[in-house]
Amino acid sequence: MVLRFCYYFLLASCCIFFTACEADEPFTVNPSGSGGTVTIDPEASVIAQVFGGRVNLADTYNYGSQETPGYIRRDNTGNNPITDEVATLGRVLFYDKALSSNQTISCASCHLQSRAFGDEAIASVGVAGTTGRHGMRLGNARFGSEVRFFWDERAQSLEEQTTQPIQDHVEMGFSGTNGDLTLNDLLTRLNGTDYYQELFTFAFGSPQVTEQRMQNALAQFIRSMQSLDSRYDEGRVQVNNDNAAFSNFSALENQGKSLFMGRPEIAAGGRIGGGLGCEACHQAPEFSIDPNSRNNGVTGTVTGIGTDFTVTRSPSLRDVFLPNGQNNGPFMHDGSLASINEVLSHYNNIPQNNPNLDRRLSPGGNPQRLNLTDQERGAVIAFMKTLSGSALYTDARWSDPF
Repeated sequence: MVLRFCYYFLLASCCIFFTACEADEPFTVNPSGSGGTVTIDPEASVIAQVFGGRVNLADTYNYGSQETPGYIRRDNTGNNPITDEVATLGRVLFYDKALSSNQTISCASCHLQSRAFGDEAIASVGVAGTTGRHGMRLGNARFGSEVRFFWDERAQSLEEQTTQPIQDHVEMGFSGTNGDLTLNDLLTRLNGTDYYQELFTFAFGSPQVTEQRMQNALAQFIRSMQSLDSRYDEGRVQVNNDNAAFSNFSALENQGKSLFMGRPEIAAGGRIGGGLGCEACHQAPEFSIDPNSRNNGVTGTVTGIGTDFTVTRSPSLRDVFLPNGQNNGPFMHDGSLASINEVLSHYNNIPQNNPNLDRRLSPGGNPQRLNLTDQERGAVIAFMKTLSGSALYTDARWSDPF
């Protein structure tokens, strides 16, 4: 297919207009960072031919101005604010298997909408084997103070993170090593794909595919994945602070919230009362990870070889349960814990001998002992179920466009 655009350059205004030769009802957009406008004719659009109504450039989904409650204050967007045009491109990139060397794996292969953009497998399957760590949930990735990504925080931003799996030998195969294609080979492939010529023009004002543009688009789409329609949010909007009792919660759920939020009272044998201290690392109301957190005591590896003390990050604790109340696991970077009950058991008795253990998990220099009762355990689980929304799992704006 060949793009059917006539190009008219209006030099006096320094704007570039792309007008369809078979113009019917053209529309105009202001692409991100282009400094000009682009006019596109839907009737001549390759997008309509490839995606049908699943991608509509004349009427995009709302990514950039979704409603966000006033109590949500943490945000790692930085200098890449979400726009509908760029996030639309990001959605196509996220689901496109052409981004893997053998065209069998997409970002969405390991980050499933049905799992809050996490993976139900312990290790995800790539083009050359299985990943070294469990696929982290991406929902609410925007709403946190931590700007670094991956379990070990090796990416300095979400933008940087987005193309590293593409350049991994095992995951998507454009590593340039072990006989793999290079990232430049991918850029050549996408530059030769007519729907990307149109989408990049729509998003950025010109058809050129670059790594930075891909990073910005993928990061915008991921940051748009917000889950803020839970029972917790229904209760939180009615009160002035995170610690207040929620009127829409049961007594058990409010107890679980108090345990989650409160500080523990510690004696020689461990906790003797008070809360559990969860909120110290998993910061309400976003339930995002404290950037200063260290290792949480889980040091296993997916491969079973050696120990891993380098993991210091966590996804948001929202949507650790599916809307039907089932565990949205497996949990932890090694997928070693199948349920939130097992997660609580881990924090109830933190293992010994960890040089990178977070200090909050070693009161007085001793590994944490929470001495959880069955009733407290049930209360915390009841509370954590209130953190799950529903729209993230079904909303078409985050769905597969292919």
